[in-house]
Amino acid sequence: MNLTEKISYIRGLCDGLELDESKPEVKVLNAIVDLLDDMAFEVSDMEELYDELSAQVDEIDQDLADVESDVYDDEDYDIEDYDDEDDDYDFDDEENPFYEVTCDSCGQKLNVSEDVLLEGEIECPNCGENLEFDFSELFSNEEDDECDADCASCNGCSDTEE
Repeated sequence: MNLTEKISYIRGLCDGLELDESKPEVKVLNAIVDLLDDMAFEVSDMEELYDELSAQVDEIDQDLADVESDVYDDEDYDIEDYDDEDDDYDFDDEENPFYEVTCDSCGQKLNVSEDVLLEGEIECPNCGENLEFDFSELFSNEEDDECDADCASCNGCSDTEE
């Protein structure tokens, strides 16, 4: 039996007692039964709304799962890299490392992949400021440090080929 059926049963019991409706006790009893009837109706409405909301949440959950599978390749996303304590993904992936970058304008911290950094610039999603990354010194130093034995005048090694 659901709530409305139980309240109807109680109302039937009260009506079957053939109580004198002019007495204060009977008026209180009838008011309580009316209140229970209204509450059962409201609970029934809430159950229906809950069922609709639950179905919508299930649809959203399925849509989110579809988006996650599109965004994260199953082979790149490792569940062991996920830290349950602070709900952050571990960005120390050796194959595609991420770096934390702070926007000078708004202070927003961004996790940026190495590929994006090497492109040289990105727009801050928070304020729209263009963030530029200059690695020319790093790459030019690496070239100077490596010696190509075929060079005519070498500053980076002790070979004195001419």
